[in-house]
Amino acid sequence: MDQKEELARGIEALGVTLSQEQQKKLLDFLALLYKWNSAYNLTAIRDQEQAVALQLLDSLAILPLLPEGPILDIGSGGGMPGIPLAIARPETQITLLDSNSKKTRFLTQAKLELGLDNMSVMHSRIEAWQPQTMPVAITSRAFAELERMLDWTYHLLEKGAQLFAMKGINPQQEIDALKGMPLEIEVTPLQVPGIDAHRHLVRIALERQ
Repeated sequence: MDQKEELARGIEALGVTLSQEQQKKLLDFLALLYKWNSAYNLTAIRDQEQAVALQLLDSLAILPLLPEGPILDIGSGGGMPGIPLAIARPETQITLLDSNSKKTRFLTQAKLELGLDNMSVMHSRIEAWQPQTMPVAITSRAFAELERMLDWTYHLLEKGAQLFAMKGINPQQEIDALKGMPLEIEVTPLQVPGIDAHRHLVRIALERQ
């Protein structure tokens, strides 16, 4: 099965509707990622035969669980899940943030080559970032432990943003470390076509008084 067919079958299985143009942009992004990877070390996944499942479908699996409104993707690195989300939601403003200047150079080039006018790239540490428009969702993939992420994003969560952290196995130990804090925590198992490993999405919001 070629990448085009694998992607089409995968998004159908996820219940996500994307146009042919959007699907082409996703594959163009994948080609760009691997073109830059050798010089910029953007992904540890070297086997491009697994890339549609591990990079694109894995990123898109969280799409139905995200609220409508501006999204902030932190520790964006090679652009997952931020760039697939920006392609899938062209009407949504999505900001990709990373403290590594090499990574943000790649992300900026991807924005230009893919024509993603709804996407912004910021070179900053998350704890120092003050947005002009408050995100409703903060996404991350393989970024840090939940407790550290909570510390770094608290200034955004207290203004109403929700954190959506992509994890492998259910991170119960990380969740236990948050006990006693006034939080809403919800863990959703994800079924990603082409991936046999466990995948979970952890949603964290501050409890409202």
